[in-house]
Amino acid sequence: MRKIIVLSFVTLDGVVQAPGGPEEDSSGGFEYGGWTAPYFSEDDEEVGELMGKQMKSADLLLGRKTFEIFAAYWPVHADYWPGINDVTKYVVSTTMEKSAWQNSVFLKSVDDIRTLKHSAGSDLQVHGSGTLIQTLLKHDLVDELWLKIFPITLGAGKRLFGEGTIPVAYTLTDSIVTPNAVIFANYKRAGRVKTGTVGS
Repeated sequence: MRKIIVLSFVTLDGVVQAPGGPEEDSSGGFEYGGWTAPYFSEDDEEVGELMGKQMKSADLLLGRKTFEIFAAYWPVHADYWPGINDVTKYVVSTTMEKSAWQNSVFLKSVDDIRTLKHSAGSDLQVHGSGTLIQTLLKHDLVDELWLKIFPITLGAGKRLFGEGTIPVAYTLTDSIVTPNAVIFANYKRAGRVKTGTVGS
């Protein structure tokens, strides 16, 4: 079985909308596109190494909007993400059926995602794709969360965990804090949520 790993840039109040730039996603009147930029430095070797490790050659599972952004950029910037053109890009969409970007495969439903998850192959990384993430969380299809948590709140915008998120426990598997106070935290599924009384 293939693991589905969600990689997200997220604010302290859970916003994931448009971390990369002002034109990325301004839907809903969102005004803070590109909110991650002030926190990254090209001189930070540790962060660069970790980002490179997380962007290893793995198949991708993407929502339509993120796929369109990726397909317009990465085919001609593959030096920054080695292997991006060679891996399979699985796109969940009810409106798209083909793309000029090589190795793109289109899925229509949650059942298609489940079939893919139970197939042979590499782990599946989910980048961006806020709407798709909500579907994956609702249907208990996320195995790991690789989060970059930024020391800001935005108050509005699309959030990582929506109303359909089911109760799940996670275990921290790896973490670092950058000089700019960004927390890289990787979590894996740890079964059901346990409850009790503090101090008992």
